[in-house]
Amino acid sequence: MKRIHILLIGLLMSISVIGQEKQNNFEIAKSIDIYNSLLRELNLNYVDEIDPAELNEIAIDAMLNEMDPYTVFIPESEIESYKLMTTGEYGGIGAIIQYDGEYTRISDPYEGWPAQKAGLRAGDAILSVNGVDTHKKPTDQVSELLKGQPGTEVTLKIRRYGEEKPLEFTLKREKVKIDNIPYATVFDNGIGYVSFNSFTKNAANELKQHLLDMKKDHELKGFIIDLRGNGGGLLNEAVDIVNFFIPKGKPVVSTKGKSQHAANMYATSNLPIDEELPLAILVDGGSASASEILSGAIQDYDRGVVIGQRTFGKGLVQNILPLSYNTQMKVTIAKYYIPSGRCIQEIDYSKRRKLDNDTLKSQDTLGKPFKTAAGRTVYEGHGIMPDVRIEPTKYATATAYLYAKNYIFDYATQYVHEHQSIAPAKTFKIDDATYADFMKFVKDKGFSYTTESEKKIKEFKKLAKEEGYLESVKTQIEALERQLQADKDNDLLKNRSDIEELLRLEIVGRYYYQVGRIEASLEKDEDLNAAFEILLDKQRYESILRP
Repeated sequence: MKRIHILLIGLLMSISVIGQEKQNNFEIAKSIDIYNSLLRELNLNYVDEIDPAELNEIAIDAMLNEMDPYTVFIPESEIESYKLMTTGEYGGIGAIIQYDGEYTRISDPYEGWPAQKAGLRAGDAILSVNGVDTHKKPTDQVSELLKGQPGTEVTLKIRRYGEEKPLEFTLKREKVKIDNIPYATVFDNGIGYVSFNSFTKNAANELKQHLLDMKKDHELKGFIIDLRGNGGGLLNEAVDIVNFFIPKGKPVVSTKGKSQHAANMYATSNLPIDEELPLAILVDGGSASASEILSGAIQDYDRGVVIGQRTFGKGLVQNILPLSYNTQMKVTIAKYYIPSGRCIQEIDYSKRRKLDNDTLKSQDTLGKPFKTAAGRTVYEGHGIMPDVRIEPTKYATATAYLYAKNYIFDYATQYVHEHQSIAPAKTFKIDDATYADFMKFVKDKGFSYTTESEKKIKEFKKLAKEEGYLESVKTQIEALERQLQADKDNDLLKNRSDIEELLRLEIVGRYYYQVGRIEASLEKDEDLNAAFEILLDKQRYESILRP
């Protein structure tokens, strides 16, 4: 009787699912018919000419905006950009570009690729691409002009600091491959380190080779994987890397969605490289997706110490589906769950219509608790919480403004024009003369900014005037404004340490590119120093990994 009861429940559930599917199919057919009728009538009757393709893309984007930010329509023109996300490869000149309000500029040419080999420099403003004027064209449009089939030529007219006339460069596009690991080293203390940028194809093999070479040539005392700013990539690459440190046959991540095809479990399939080597994973708010699978699995198995700031919290799995007319859709098909059983997704997008993203993120109560293999408590829904938290650097308003408004970038451009070479990346310093010259440069450029304090004083003056109190407090307000201005005038000296560091890294990057910038940045790295202390202190390392 009990068996019959269970069968009946299963049958009723199946009927319910089938019924819902039929209803959904009817609603889809009905909606498409209404949409087609509407677009057709618009085209026939609207007073001005319309662009049906543009309206269609607007409608699609508006619909997908109700889902999550990762479910997007990919028109044919953007296929190349999405190829870069999964393979790390694209046909182009190999440079990061940025818009300055007038022109798009080269901000970071990759060493060894066409832009750098041709002599393009950071700070060069792109005036035209193959004769197409780029004035006021945003970065994405200029990027599309620069990309193309490997082997084809592209001609750039650029304006360079210190040159009276525009310069012209003809480059041959190449199949550019962005390095997953731009920098790896073994420090003097015996700790191995890799800077890990992305999880594109062959990322795991690249890390494996670095690790094996380090173990062969050094007696490693620990190993650091730096995932800060790593937005993720291919799931299988993260699983393979976990397998380097975790025994064969252990679950790493599972995916669960509406479709049976979305339900998968990924486990380690090979013997590990090293199960004992002390391990540290560096993370921050820019570590997402595959970075969170790797750091989360290592944490759940108590295999290494996670250090830094809370990660982004992207526990959603996307798949790219082909559509008609060579378009595609990247759609969220599942959520992923790491070995403890927790999902690290930060925002519940099913509540998006009722609450905005900031509100959803601000609901920062601890999620459901789970246990690691050793019994430590970890929580769901907040990305990966580090085992050792390091407070992020908080810049003063003046420092942040100097960086955001390109004063530091522009001074570095001038500096390179005036200095043919500098000391090696690890030893280059900003001396007093250089910093004084930077302050003069900033002053000559009319550097000014508004602090939050000034905004509040302005609001207070307005309110005091409305309420009739302004005359009685006018003297005190003016005294406060004078004191605030005096403090602001001293901001470049007061915040020299932070400003100097940003300036040092920008200048080093102009001469030694990405590798040099990484080398220089590690000189004063709090997260890295914390990892050194923990990995070299066996008792502390083990105590962190115990309940």
